[in-house]
Amino acid sequence: MIHGLKADPVPWLLEEDNPSVRYFTLVDLLDASPRDRRVAAAKRAVMETGTVPKILDKQKKGGYWGIAEDFYVRAKYKGTVWQLIVLAELGADRNDPRIRSACDFVLRASQDRESGGFAYRGGPSGGYHSAIVPCLSGNMVWSLVRLGFGDDPRVKRGIEWLTTYARFDDRTGPAPSGWPYDLWKTCWGRHSCHSGVAKTLKALAEIPEKDRSPEVKRTIEAAAEYFLRHHIYKRSHNLTKDVKPKWLKFAFPLMWDGDALEVFGLLAKLGYRDPRMGEAAELILSKQDADGRWMLEDTYNGRFLVDIEKKGRPSKWVTLLALKALKAYSSPSARPDLKRCEGESFGVMAREERR
Repeated sequence: MIHGLKADPVPWLLEEDNPSVRYFTLVDLLDASPRDRRVAAAKRAVMETGTVPKILDKQKKGGYWGIAEDFYVRAKYKGTVWQLIVLAELGADRNDPRIRSACDFVLRASQDRESGGFAYRGGPSGGYHSAIVPCLSGNMVWSLVRLGFGDDPRVKRGIEWLTTYARFDDRTGPAPSGWPYDLWKTCWGRHSCHSGVAKTLKALAEIPEKDRSPEVKRTIEAAAEYFLRHHIYKRSHNLTKDVKPKWLKFAFPLMWDGDALEVFGLLAKLGYRDPRMGEAAELILSKQDADGRWMLEDTYNGRFLVDIEKKGRPSKWVTLLALKALKAYSSPSARPDLKRCEGESFGVMAREERR
């Protein structure tokens, strides 16, 4: 049995200083209806106060930020693709014309029109066929689906690219060869890049279950088994060692990289209750403080267009993500008692099931 929270952080998450966190707390933790007046008010506030309007105020008329062609590399964390990720994470209104303009720009400039993957270099004629990377492709598909473009034929091509080319190698065979695998060995070598696999899983998990094709379901299962084989953040061939120290430092937003909390949350969201998730659950619970809050342990602050929270301080975003993950992980027979009213306790009890 994995013990629950040391204290109740939900009233803190419901404070109005962070409308995005308040909105997701109401919807994802307290299961409030979209028709709830508090949900509607928080959703409006996301576009009116805080980080989202600060980012949108810097957007150019063409739907991009900064210099149009510098959407990824030279303007890392300040270019257009990075703003799309952040806006999707923060729950920006998919119906806002500025959001739709940004999505259209990324589809025009970054998506390879030949294959459907997303490239870190491109322009008016689309992303370069020689510059596609899996983490970016996953991030853009995830962002576009989350921002309401899931039915767009171009996004469907991006999904098809992921299900066609995603790799889950574990140093058990030769490195893949041919396009796109010859482009970046760090992404496609004998051992697949953990971050690339995480973003592929994140993108496909965002597709509503009823809309997942057999290929999407197959790829989700393969990506999930890859991480379960690694106990999420361990080396699969030596489970006494971690994949890399950074994966044990929880951050938001993660951008191209991942961490143990992100992957644990994705697996839990998809319904996985595997004993191999137990160590990650223990790791997550061990990081809460006496107030039931989690710290922002890593950040790209100083490189973002707009900084988000402060490193080394309690993080509403990390706390929200930890609670969502633990809620989803709780077995149906031990589902936490989620109070529907503000200020009431949010109990979390995660059970490691044994087969």
